Amino acid sequence: MLKKFLPERYVKNVFQIKPSMLQEDGIKGVITDLDNTLVAWDVADATGEVINWISDLQKAEIQVTIISNNNEERVRIFSEPIKVPYEAAARKPSTKAFHRACERMNLQPHEVAVVGDQLLTDVLGGNRGGFHTILVTPIVQTDAKITRFNRAIERRILNHFYKKGLLEKGEDK
Repeated sequence: MLKKFLPERYVKNVFQIKPSMLQEDGIKGVITDLDNTLVAWDVADATGEVINWISDLQKAEIQVTIISNNNEERVRIFSEPIKVPYEAAARKPSTKAFHRACERMNLQPHEVAVVGDQLLTDVLGGNRGGFHTILVTPIVQTDAKITRFNRAIERRILNHFYKKGLLEKGEDK
């Protein structure tokens, strides 16, 4: 059961995810979370570094879609200026939004990596949908109230993976 929470990779931040690394794994698309993955949960706009990362992926012909459990306004305000398609109110770990994004990109799940900072939403949803999964360390240690509960559960699951040798602290960091 816990294996559904195990990411294929664990990196410090999205900037460690290079197009060449994705291409080696046959990845042609990235579905990324927004809050605490691309920017802190309370930051409205994309940073220059995020814009450059997305641009590097797109130059390598890797499509990008943002999927967030946050509301339409939050995700639209972030995504539209940088011209990245998005799904808001995604209800992750439900796989429906992941599969809609996959269809929009005209890709199969095995060709798409799901990137996010939460085991209980991003990694679980991605694994359930048959996608590659990459966990990133949350950008900031503070969270919206709804996420704090998930973090306590995630710490227990991560500690289990560390003890079993399934995941290393600092892997790919």
